[in-house]
Amino acid sequence: MSASIIAIDAMGGDFGPHCIVPASISCLVEYPSLHLVLVGHSSLIESLIARHSGVDRARLRVEHADEVVSMDDQPAQALRGKPDSSMRVSLELVRDGKAQACVSAGNTGALMALSRYVLKTLPGIDRPAMVTAIPTQTGYCHVLDLGANVDCTAEHLYQFAVMGSVTAEALGEQRPRVALLNVGTEEIKGNQQVKLAASMLQQAEGLNYIGFVEGDGLYRGEADVVVCDGFVGNILLKSSEGLAAMITGRIEALFTSSLAARVVGALALPLLRRLQGELAPAKHNGASFVGLQGIVVKSHGAADQEGFKSAIRRALREIEENLPQRLHGRLGDHLS
Repeated sequence: MSASIIAIDAMGGDFGPHCIVPASISCLVEYPSLHLVLVGHSSLIESLIARHSGVDRARLRVEHADEVVSMDDQPAQALRGKPDSSMRVSLELVRDGKAQACVSAGNTGALMALSRYVLKTLPGIDRPAMVTAIPTQTGYCHVLDLGANVDCTAEHLYQFAVMGSVTAEALGEQRPRVALLNVGTEEIKGNQQVKLAASMLQQAEGLNYIGFVEGDGLYRGEADVVVCDGFVGNILLKSSEGLAAMITGRIEALFTSSLAARVVGALALPLLRRLQGELAPAKHNGASFVGLQGIVVKSHGAADQEGFKSAIRRALREIEENLPQRLHGRLGDHLS
């Protein structure tokens, strides 16, 4: 298997290198063909690496960057005021062919602005979109946009639908069903942008557009790709994560509420642990910026080590699937 090289913004997120460095080292052990470049304050990163024995330094390199994009920085500030940030240097490694993907848990707006500036978008794409897979009753649903674009036109929603469909196909979905998230399934429902996007998608050849889907339909697995603007998508994602945590927490509380409940809980524990594992946000952490001329994966800022490892795994799979090239090859058929 050929080597896959991923640039890691080691300074991003709520926990920075203290979380990212051990997560990265763990991924190196898990994937023998993986090579990582940790970007950030080299002295700090090296001191954290030194805490781990047996690290394969032939597959782990440190690239120094003086500056850090904070979670409070405005995108313009990150773009113009921090030319040597760990986030930007990581993206430049992808641009220059020294890495095949970038993973960052940093400021979403800054990462989007820098990604568009450094890597550029694919031909025919106005704005990249964030996409990830959300668990449903029947499997998974690819949802986009998840927060990169708060205000969207009908044309943007149309482009998101095309990119989501191609991404789902690249990740193994056969003829994915594409739907627009709406307040109802009837044609008269929705705002003007959604209605216009629906009209455009109905005329798109080669796209399996099935119409509108409501939030409950998403979780029933009625579509393989669900499209919405970033405002709605981000609320949907965060609400899903909170709901999953609340449900598993309530179940655990019920199973410890009395002696009888603890007895029943002991019998049900394997199933409960399985449910927690399937719904855990860490397992599904990592949203892709699709539509760029390079692979960029955004980890949740509050992700723990397991969560950040999931983001690295997503980047690795997109490298293996050659996702940007596949998108480029297919987008012309839909966007010409």
